[in-house]
Amino acid sequence: MHVNNGFPQYDFSGRVVAVTGAARGIGEAICARFQQAGAQVWMLDVHYPARDGFQLPLDITQPESLTAARETILQTSGRLDTLIHCAGFAGPTLPLIDYDPAIWRQIIDVNLNGTFEVCRTFVPALLAQPQSWLVNLASLAGKEGTPNASAYSAAKAGVIALTKSLAKEHAQSGLRINCVAPAAIETPLLAQMTPEHVATMIAKSPQGRLGTVEEVAEMVMWLSSGACTFNSGAAFDLSGGRATY
Repeated sequence: MHVNNGFPQYDFSGRVVAVTGAARGIGEAICARFQQAGAQVWMLDVHYPARDGFQLPLDITQPESLTAARETILQTSGRLDTLIHCAGFAGPTLPLIDYDPAIWRQIIDVNLNGTFEVCRTFVPALLAQPQSWLVNLASLAGKEGTPNASAYSAAKAGVIALTKSLAKEHAQSGLRINCVAPAAIETPLLAQMTPEHVATMIAKSPQGRLGTVEEVAEMVMWLSSGACTFNSGAAFDLSGGRATY
């Protein structure tokens, strides 16, 4: 690894990487970054990713879909070294008392139960390697509790706790498990939110801006690198100075 133009240049040649939520936004940027670093990247999504490469349909709420994806990856590539779990669903921005219970359950199902299903399915494959990495995408909402996003906040708080718990369970193995908790990032996910809600998130940033998908990808790359050895069970903020704990 060396640094060039401000970003480290990684060599992940020979690494097999799977990314959920790969069709757009943060997931798409992470796929591009791993491909640039020479990894073999499996792009998993309910939508068809725009990038060229290994692609599989995936519904993270359906165990049979996850199992089929895992088996295809292992049969084709022979192993899995790294899993980046980005798939998520923000839902509408509404006060808790106005939430449709069905939508609340959908948000919890996709973001929290989906993370459970992804980890339950893929962790055994990662443990088969002497050294491997798992990064879950959480959110600063899971630490702060964003008003009018109670379901998303609760689900992402669960993702942070799940990540910490899972990392402790496998601390004696070669698997390093962490999560990233970004503040507002400029992605299509923001289209699910009201402009007023987005403006409020920007106003909370000491830097006065949204983060970029490239900035998230850079943190994920380090958390997936050989430099990440003693870090496990941690939530890494990416907030432009907004995070306070």
